[in-house]
Amino acid sequence: MKGIVAAVPTPLDAHGAPVKDTFLEHCAWALANGCDALNILGTTGEANSLGLAHRKQVMAWAAETFDTSRLMVGTGLTSLEDTLDLTRAAADMGYGVALVLPPFYYKPVTEEGLVAWYEALDRALGATPIEIYFYNFPQMTGLKIPADVVEHLAKAHPKRFTGIKDSSGDLDYCRELVRRLPDLKVFPSSETALAEGPGAGFAGCISATVNISAPLCARLLQDPADEAVAGRVASIRANIAAHPLVPAVKYLVGRRAAESAWNRVLPPFQQLDDAACGSLDRIAETL
Repeated sequence: MKGIVAAVPTPLDAHGAPVKDTFLEHCAWALANGCDALNILGTTGEANSLGLAHRKQVMAWAAETFDTSRLMVGTGLTSLEDTLDLTRAAADMGYGVALVLPPFYYKPVTEEGLVAWYEALDRALGATPIEIYFYNFPQMTGLKIPADVVEHLAKAHPKRFTGIKDSSGDLDYCRELVRRLPDLKVFPSSETALAEGPGAGFAGCISATVNISAPLCARLLQDPADEAVAGRVASIRANIAAHPLVPAVKYLVGRRAAESAWNRVLPPFQQLDDAACGSLDRIAETL
């Protein structure tokens, strides 16, 4: 798992259920237009607003259609039992990587508590052949996975805990993990990090906005020194992120695909107003 990974959204029907053909069309577009892999059912995929049955359904659609070596899937929930259920299901479907949030509900969460929770997941998985990537997203979870916790688990269980997606926006945190754990696959959540080039030691990026800018990001990955492309990538990301991110990404995907299912979001998200849509239309016209 490396390179440009799109955190893909999930299209919805009028009842809030995922829509298969629309979902698969966008996944195929992303893989054909600059993305090396896909993150299914992450934050952008509204995974934590979907029930377990719908999550397993979407997981199965992707695994049955695409090379699972190019897929990772979010399976982290506050319940260890539910996390284990989804992670085992992912392994049975052929996924090699599960992206797992920390148990964030009961705060404060000690470092020892985090280690114990992830080690319990590892023990319960036993010989199940799936790698775990940490998902560090303090803006959503209210806690940061300390570098000491990542280091401890990655060194104690090197075949299980093999990577991290960091959505904190703190590149110094990412650099510290690379320094401590050169074999850990560290993915910042912003494609702007691609401009740091191979010398940074990052495995790539896992991003929501590459659903829109993947072709440009592929050019930046090939030539991180191209300041003009780096500037365009950063500008597109910033302009999309000026709006509620998940509805904005879905709107732009729907605009490309001419498919209304992308305009639906699950509460607490709301559809964008006309002004926001007009702003996003202007972004799309520059691509």
